[in-house]
Amino acid sequence: MEEPMKPMQTAVQIEQPIPVVHYRTVNIDSVDVFYREAGPAGKPTLLLLHGFPTSSHMFRNLIPLLADRYHVIAPDYPGFGQSAAPDHKAFAYTFAHLADIVDKLTDALGITRYSMYVMDYGAPIGYRMALKHPERLQTLIVQNGNAYTEGLETFWDPIKAYWAEDTPQRREAIANLVTLEITKFQYTDGMSDVARISPDNWIVDQALLDRPGNREIQLDLFRDYGSNVPLYPDFQAFFRQYQPPTLIVWGKNDYIFPEPGAHPYLRDLPKAELHLLDTGHFALEDKLDEMVPLIRDFLGRNL
Repeated sequence: MEEPMKPMQTAVQIEQPIPVVHYRTVNIDSVDVFYREAGPAGKPTLLLLHGFPTSSHMFRNLIPLLADRYHVIAPDYPGFGQSAAPDHKAFAYTFAHLADIVDKLTDALGITRYSMYVMDYGAPIGYRMALKHPERLQTLIVQNGNAYTEGLETFWDPIKAYWAEDTPQRREAIANLVTLEITKFQYTDGMSDVARISPDNWIVDQALLDRPGNREIQLDLFRDYGSNVPLYPDFQAFFRQYQPPTLIVWGKNDYIFPEPGAHPYLRDLPKAELHLLDTGHFALEDKLDEMVPLIRDFLGRNL
C-alpha cells in the first residue's frame, strides 16, 4: 500500500526580522502629538521631519527600511496628520512654536542625540532645533528643504506678497494652495514615473486639509514661513561652525523647492554629499529605491 503524499512545505527564509512600526500619541503642552516609532531604542535615533501638506505618512515606506539599524521617530506637527489641530485663534501656528513642540517631544521621549531627515517645512523646524541644541545633532539628511534665498523662486511670489502685505486679499490669493488640484500637483509634477505615485497620497492629505478650520491653520503657516528667511544666515552659520555630516538628496524637478536651493549648502558644508534626483517635490514616492541605499550607506559611515 502506498503511503499518502505529504503536503509540500516551502521554507520561507527571512534574513532579518521585519521591523514593527508603532503608532503613538503623547500630550505636549495640552496638545496631542502623534508619532510613528520603530527600531531598537538603544540604536542611534533618526528624527524624520515632514513637509506640507503631508505628515509622517510621507515616511511610511522609508521607516521599515531603516528600523533594522536605527531607532526611528516621525512626528506629525499640530495641525497635520493624526496630531491634534487646535483652533488657530487659540494656538499659534508658527514655525517657532512647531519647533518647540517637536523639541519637547524629543525631551518627553528621552532622546538627547539624533540625526535629522528634514524636508520642506521640516527644514526650518529642524534647523531651529539645531540652533537651540547644536550638541544633539549627529548627522543631517536634507531632501528639498531650504536654508538659502536662492531656493525661493516663482512659486513663492504670491506668498512673499502676503509676507509684505498681511491683508485678507493677499491671504485669499494663496488659498488655492490648500486645494486638491495643488495637492495632487505636488505629488505628480516633475516625477520621472507618475505610475509610481499612489493616489492615496493626495486623497489622504486633502481629507486632512479639508477638516474644519485647517484651511486657516495652513494659511497662518504660509504667512509665518517668512519668519524663517531672516534666520537663514543663522542656519548657515550653524552649518559652517558645526559641520554636521550631511547628505543632500534633492528632487531636481521640484517647482516649490527647485534645484538652485540645493547647491548653496555646499558653500557652508563643503563635505556634504549632494545627489540630484530626476524627480519632484515628494522624492520618496518616486525614488525610494535609489534613496534608501544612499541613506543607509551615509548613515553607516557616519553613525
